[in-house]
Amino acid sequence: MKLAVLKEKRDFEKRVSATPETVRKIISLGLEVMVEKGAGLGAQITDDLYNDAGATIFENQDELKNADIIIKVQRPINELDKGETECSNLKKNCILIGLLDPFSNLEQIQQYAENNITAISLELVPRITRAQSMDVLSSQSNLAGYKSVLEAANEYGKAMPMMMTAAGTVAPAKVFVLGAGVAGLQAIATAKRLGAIVYATDVRPNVKEQVESLGAKFVMVETEESIESETSGGYAKEMSEDYQEKQENLVKETLSKCDIAICTALIPGKKAPILIKKETVKIMKSGSIIVDLAVEQGGNCESSEYGLVSNVNGVKIIGKANFPSLIPLDSSNLYSKNILNFLDLLIKDKKDFDSIDWDDEIIKATTLTKDGKIVNNDFTIK
Repeated sequence: MKLAVLKEKRDFEKRVSATPETVRKIISLGLEVMVEKGAGLGAQITDDLYNDAGATIFENQDELKNADIIIKVQRPINELDKGETECSNLKKNCILIGLLDPFSNLEQIQQYAENNITAISLELVPRITRAQSMDVLSSQSNLAGYKSVLEAANEYGKAMPMMMTAAGTVAPAKVFVLGAGVAGLQAIATAKRLGAIVYATDVRPNVKEQVESLGAKFVMVETEESIESETSGGYAKEMSEDYQEKQENLVKETLSKCDIAICTALIPGKKAPILIKKETVKIMKSGSIIVDLAVEQGGNCESSEYGLVSNVNGVKIIGKANFPSLIPLDSSNLYSKNILNFLDLLIKDKKDFDSIDWDDEIIKATTLTKDGKIVNNDFTIK
């Protein structure tokens, strides 16, 4: 079987789905590997390095008709009105693996089915022990949380730690992390390492211990509703309007005394919850920073602008897209290892599709389409 590594063509994307290290290991699984010319350049990986690892380099898109498995970072471009498409050259019954953003692209899922493409979306990897090595959301969120604090520190006009000098004392920055998932916890840890005083909030009371173990103060709205605020997959649930109002007041009160806010709250399949409204931004101190990691899903801050750094009443709001791609080499290394571990499960050292266990709970949970049909009931177009 042949596996193709595609070059990412979307804006703000510098990652690649395979590195020379993982190419060698994929070849050891019994696959031939072909890499699109320039696929790794965004992560400072040259074509020669892929050649040395045993891959062949291709430039003509017609070559994709020979590939049995396609691996990507982001979903294929399929904007026919712009004359751009990455799906037209894929052969029937091939397997497409990547971050396919299924919740926002139901029509494209239908197209995968119509083109007999077996589409596997890695966002859907279940949060079980056996799947931890394939959990792309966690590996990428970790880096995003780290980078968000560095971006904030870079834009902040003051020092992060307390400094005592002969000329006087510099007060430490106060950082408020909204959302204590993987990205949020890493943001807390990074801010503490830089010497900041850190506060954090989440709708899930069971993350309090993790937050406090990292040295942050946990603040939250405590109601009966918050007791059942977590999904079976470990994500936060969408909360009631009454809870959201109480949370808004808590956020406003905490932000009024903080210098930096790191927004990380996401709800799978839904628009990101608004945690910082425009009115709240107005009460923040001039020179404050907001980093919105949720900007690609609408943003946690009502004033965030996708892909931009904006200034609202002296508050700098960082809405940069795709934070993992700001550290392209490390994020590619981690993502490609997630892919490798998934491939190892998928083909199990065999060389044909017949050996794939489509009933395996990980494979079944991530498979969107197969044999010309949508097989994941969560994404059936009604």
